[in-house]
Amino acid sequence: MNKFTEEDAKRVSAVLKAEKILYESDHYRIRISNQSEKRVLILEIYPEILLGKARGMLVVVYTGNSHLQIHNCSGYVVSEELGEVTFVNETAENISGLVVEQGASCSLYSGIDRSLISSDFTRLGVEVMLSGVALSLAEEIIDQNKPGDVNEPD
Repeated sequence: MNKFTEEDAKRVSAVLKAEKILYESDHYRIRISNQSEKRVLILEIYPEILLGKARGMLVVVYTGNSHLQIHNCSGYVVSEELGEVTFVNETAENISGLVVEQGASCSLYSGIDRSLISSDFTRLGVEVMLSGVALSLAEEIIDQNKPGDVNEPD
């Protein structure tokens, strides 16, 4: 992914029906609220920040009872139909995804086997299937050239 831009921030905000979006010196701050369920979620996106010895993209979610981060975010996918944005981090073996929803909720799927997202979901347990289905939306941006074992369950 190229550097996350103001256009990207506007696109993410629109899909999430954000209440407010600000640019603060080195990051975008997006506020999403769900008045009927009394939830507020703050999404911060740092297009490029020092993450240890290297620079990368950092995505942070704050809610009333959680603080989640995706370091070295390699891309994102918006789903207007579902009203959500999935931010992805990938390594040669694993994928992690942070899904932020219009309703000011989010889900984190971390360290998922790369082959899982293209598996036959009917052959997986419900607990495992959920992560595969959730991250399958990001299949279009995932680097297909990264090696990964394709191990279907028996």
